[in-house]
Amino acid sequence: MNSLYIKYICTTISISAWQVEHCVQLFDEGATIPFISRYRKERTGALDELQVSEIKHYYTRFLELDKRKAAIIKSIEEQEKMTKELRVSIEETLDINKLEDIYLPYKPKRKTKASVARENGLEPLAENIFSFKVDDCEKEAYKYLNDTVESVEKALSGARDIIAEWISEQPAIRQQLRDNYLRKAKICSSPQKKVEDGDSSKYKNYFDFSGNLGNIPSHRLLAILRGVKDGELVLKIEPDTTDSLEIIKRHILPRNRSYSKSTLQQFESAIDDSYKRLLNPSIENETLRIAKEKADLESVKVFGENLTALLLAPPVGQKRVLAIDPGFRTGCKVVCLDAQGRLLHNDTIFPHPPQNDKISSIKKISNLVESYKIEVIAIGDGTASRETESFIKKIALPPTIQVYAVSEDGASVYSASPVAREEFPDYDVTVRGAVSIGRRAMDPLAELVKIDPKSLGIGQYQHDVDQTLLKEMLDNTVESCVNKVGVNLNTASKHLLSYVSGIGPSIAQSIVDYRDKNGPFRSRLELKKVKRLGDKAFEQSAGFLRIPDAENPLDNSAVHPERYTLVEKMAKDIKRSIPDIIKDESIRKELDIKRYITEEVGLPTLNDIMTELAKPGRDPRQAAKVMEFSPDIQTIEDLRVDMELPGIVTNITNFGAFVDIGIKQDGLIHISQMADKFISNPADVVKLQQHVNVRVIEVDLKRGRVQLSLRKK
Repeated sequence: MNSLYIKYICTTISISAWQVEHCVQLFDEGATIPFISRYRKERTGALDELQVSEIKHYYTRFLELDKRKAAIIKSIEEQEKMTKELRVSIEETLDINKLEDIYLPYKPKRKTKASVARENGLEPLAENIFSFKVDDCEKEAYKYLNDTVESVEKALSGARDIIAEWISEQPAIRQQLRDNYLRKAKICSSPQKKVEDGDSSKYKNYFDFSGNLGNIPSHRLLAILRGVKDGELVLKIEPDTTDSLEIIKRHILPRNRSYSKSTLQQFESAIDDSYKRLLNPSIENETLRIAKEKADLESVKVFGENLTALLLAPPVGQKRVLAIDPGFRTGCKVVCLDAQGRLLHNDTIFPHPPQNDKISSIKKISNLVESYKIEVIAIGDGTASRETESFIKKIALPPTIQVYAVSEDGASVYSASPVAREEFPDYDVTVRGAVSIGRRAMDPLAELVKIDPKSLGIGQYQHDVDQTLLKEMLDNTVESCVNKVGVNLNTASKHLLSYVSGIGPSIAQSIVDYRDKNGPFRSRLELKKVKRLGDKAFEQSAGFLRIPDAENPLDNSAVHPERYTLVEKMAKDIKRSIPDIIKDESIRKELDIKRYITEEVGLPTLNDIMTELAKPGRDPRQAAKVMEFSPDIQTIEDLRVDMELPGIVTNITNFGAFVDIGIKQDGLIHISQMADKFISNPADVVKLQQHVNVRVIEVDLKRGRVQLSLRKK
């Protein structure tokens, strides 16, 4: 990689050049982010997953930049206009905007005012004026009259068109204007004239908005852009025109020389035209794009943090579950699942209006709980959720049964997806949705990987941000979470397996096919018999796959097979077995791990091995907690200002957090209501799925909005 790129990454992430170089080498060798951060700590200086991910992001970005540079160099060379200085300028550029500025004078153009003037033979006149070689521009222009250019004014107008284009193509001017716009320009929004009922518009807060383009909060910019897209808002960028013109004049008209009145008039006219017709529209678009890119990055970061919290939400574990997808008119769909998530039975009950068949519903639930030895009841948190939970809790069930409310976000998307149809071809969407709710309670990670993260009701404006950037973040996040937890090789679905480091959809299908044909895997080494799973895929994936009942206990740990020989040597040196070392802490203390340091294996890896031997196959997720909402609150009409209620955080944005308090609408804790002191990041105060106690500070029945607070009254 270009040394300039490496230096930029080092400065940005605050790491050493050799760490970047080694990471890039590993990427080129086909290593994944989880594998590098977990099993190649000695090569990277123990960079964590976030740092490796950032290096990968910049590495990918610079690869694309190099492709663009190559295309630009080729274009300029074909025009025979390449110089040594120009090539160096292109090769040393790190910013795509600056690169495009350099290329602009050489970029093939459509027909413009300047190109027409050139066709009319006016470029020499423009050059003479632009280089201050003439004092009387009118007299000079007279020399260029012809059949097409019939007057002096027409000649000067054409020359000014060419000069205006030259001014607009100067990289230094464009960069300084961009910087100035991002510092001082205002972004303003107002309602479209056709918007009739402004009071009910969700963009009401932006009907008279003005803010600084360079530091507008990401959620506000994305909201305005969505309002423009929806036809409800008009957006304007308002730069300081006087400031902008002064910037151009400083570059074009040196102060250390005098100008004739004629020359000054031509320049001032050309500068004004260049700014209004060419520079301002272009710089407005560029700076708005830069602001949008910044907002996208912030929004995607929030989305990634929320997705991580959601995927790593506490599971209830492998228990027999009765799951309910609640409803009123169509009834509540009920399914029973075994401890592996297999569908055993499905039914429908009608305990709510209009049927109100409570007696039959009670009998069905009681019989199902007894027949299938149910341990957990999971209820979707959508329509009729609170009523269904209240109904279930009135049934005389075994006291050991716990009742959980489970998010339904994305369940309908899953139930109608090809994945769901493949899993349950003989059942309709209502049964599939209920199964998804039950499986989410058992293992959120294993179930949610089947659903497009954008459908999970988290993040902010995820459909409006750069989708390539979003996909990169989401793929990295899901991969990170799956590999952090580890995957049971003998029970995982192909969808979950596909996110394991080095595997992907094709090899995941091969693993499932092998498992179906040959039965459960007995060792990690057996993976090498799977079709298309070569040495590289084995290296990348093996440490993240678990076999709980394997003969070798290391197969159920995060110890990589490449280090089995090392662990066996440790056990042999103290004359113990590996199971003995795992079971007894005092035996592990007999090991002096410093004795095993080599060029390839350092203390970071040895410490990881010892941690795994202490708790092989451990799940880093916490245990699930039952959420108890206030029994007196069922709808928004039941809320009163100053009520204090329990809730659970369902989404975090840059402007606050949304909390489920047991009604249809989630309430918002604005960032200003999250603490008694100023905070800049809501995630510093609350986390997704966190149980909180909130105070109601405003209820807007007309718009169905609830404002909450964590601050003391």
